[in-house]
Amino acid sequence: MVTRVIPVDPFDLVIFGGTGDLAKRKILPGLYRRYLSGQMPVEAQIIGAARGELDDEGFRALVTESIETFVAKSEQDPEAIKSFVEHCSYIKVDAKGTGGWKELASKVRQNVVQAYYFSVAPSLFGDLAKGLQANGMAGDNARIVVEKPFGRDLATAKELNSVLVDVFDEHQIYRIDHYLGKETVQNLMAVRFGNVLFEPLWNSQYVDHIQVTVAETVGVGGRGSYYDKSGAMRDMVQNHLMQLLCLIAMEPPSKFDPDAVRDEKLKVIRALDPVAADDIVRGQYRSDGDQPSYLEEVDDPQSKTESFLALKIGVSNWRWNGTPFYLRTGKKMSARMSEIVVVFKDPPHSIFGEEAGSTHNVLTIRLQPDEGMNLSVTIKEPGPGGMRLIEVPLDMSFAEALGTDASDMPDAYERLIMDVIRGNQTLFMRGDEVEAAWMWTDPIINGWDRRGDKPSPYKQNSSGPEESLMLLHRDGRRWRDIDT
Repeated sequence: MVTRVIPVDPFDLVIFGGTGDLAKRKILPGLYRRYLSGQMPVEAQIIGAARGELDDEGFRALVTESIETFVAKSEQDPEAIKSFVEHCSYIKVDAKGTGGWKELASKVRQNVVQAYYFSVAPSLFGDLAKGLQANGMAGDNARIVVEKPFGRDLATAKELNSVLVDVFDEHQIYRIDHYLGKETVQNLMAVRFGNVLFEPLWNSQYVDHIQVTVAETVGVGGRGSYYDKSGAMRDMVQNHLMQLLCLIAMEPPSKFDPDAVRDEKLKVIRALDPVAADDIVRGQYRSDGDQPSYLEEVDDPQSKTESFLALKIGVSNWRWNGTPFYLRTGKKMSARMSEIVVVFKDPPHSIFGEEAGSTHNVLTIRLQPDEGMNLSVTIKEPGPGGMRLIEVPLDMSFAEALGTDASDMPDAYERLIMDVIRGNQTLFMRGDEVEAAWMWTDPIINGWDRRGDKPSPYKQNSSGPEESLMLLHRDGRRWRDIDT
């Protein structure tokens, strides 16, 4: 399959934290792939900015190494890499001081799109924004990209928003959530709003319940000091899973326009019910042979931070009232998997009788691995044994259907960075959306802190605490198996 590539306008992209892990793993390899596809204009500049002592050649060597490490071998063209790194340069910048700012300002062009990627700790966002303003780099052509965590509660999110909007207009601020850049997440909107088959059934009259799962096989590892201050709620649910829930539950926007889409997502967040204590399950993975426990990895035997979280959530609006949304995420699970499962209700009357059995129609949207969709439908079991109903899948793997393999699919960061250059904010969070999410999240966190709840221990390489199974079993439902 030939993918149509739309070139972008000339741009200067400054990566603050340009020598950091995110830049090396995602941003720089993603830009190289866009260059390889012919999407990056020859006039583009990529400027690494950090506090380390480095010159242009040193930074280009770092860029080359990141491409050779994190880009598939099949895409590593030595001539293309050499040509790409010629677009890259480096300036040492002191975020909290004055060093390097004038040199940066002299290098950034005023007549092209100026994108500033804040791949740094949130505590530096304000300093960088003010540094750009003080040195004439916060004009109409400027756009800033900020990574999560965007605050750790409503108060800090408001404070951070206030710092940024003091310098930049809202339309210049791109709050990135890489989950929204995944091909399947965007296809969720295409499936819903581009097919008459699904949208008439996408409501509480026909949908029994919806599950959203993001499972990881890794533990907190070297991120223990950060993760223990955040936990699964702040690290995953408040942003990634919340965004998926919004795309599933939102009303059709009037048009595919950034603010129209984000207006509908905001309505969903504001319609979320408070979550009762018995609709929350928190867990921590325990030690398993030579594998350390969560408490050992964060070096705090008294920690009450959750590495697993499951929630039952209600959405109080006309479309979804009475249909539960079950969200779960965890580390050290039995498989790495992110998926959305839409379970439809049984037909109101079966003409085949109890002996035929019954099945559900289930739409499964896989975000990772093997992006794709699966719809289970009911047919007669083959053979002469009478009418017996069975489920069979209508399975669409993107790799098979589109004639590509996983390496051909653009990485989420590639797509989102190009959207920044184009000025398309559809897949980025707006300030009021972030604050509304924290407004719903804060009472949940404050509730378990006030009660002194302790997470339940769970076995590594499992589906989480037993209590999470009961969250659905008591409603006559069950989670889809993580390793399915």
